[in-house]
Amino acid sequence: MHANAATRKAKQAGAFLVIGGLAFLVDAGVYNLLVFWVTGDGPMHGQPLAAKIISIVVASLVTYVGNRYWTFSDRHLPHRFSRYAIFVLCNLIAIGLQLGCLAFSRYVLGLDDVVADNISGTLIGQTLATAFRFLTYDRFVFPHEEPSPAPRA
Repeated sequence: MHANAATRKAKQAGAFLVIGGLAFLVDAGVYNLLVFWVTGDGPMHGQPLAAKIISIVVASLVTYVGNRYWTFSDRHLPHRFSRYAIFVLCNLIAIGLQLGCLAFSRYVLGLDDVVADNISGTLIGQTLATAFRFLTYDRFVFPHEEPSPAPRA
């Protein structure tokens, strides 16, 4: 890999991590408000997986906007329905990773407190989902495409 390409990739990874950190805070904040509120018993306390889906969807909107307009802003990306469909598909898989971690902790290990939920669903789940998103966004959601040449008159 050329030094310039390596520098560009490192900047891209850094921007992706910043956006991911912001999404992490959004995901954790929304989930904890829905499930635990400030009293330990939020409006969706008995529905942690549904609450996690809501928090991930909100965080995913943050990641799309941040990655499209900052991380991958140097790429020519014509508007295409297929790009949005691929984004949704990648995020459904990422949601599955996070929900799997939370469900395993909740329903297999029997852990249902704020610390266990945040470690399993947010920390571990989002780490796996973020790695998956970085690999898929770079290649499939925001691929580099050369602009088509202007038609000659």
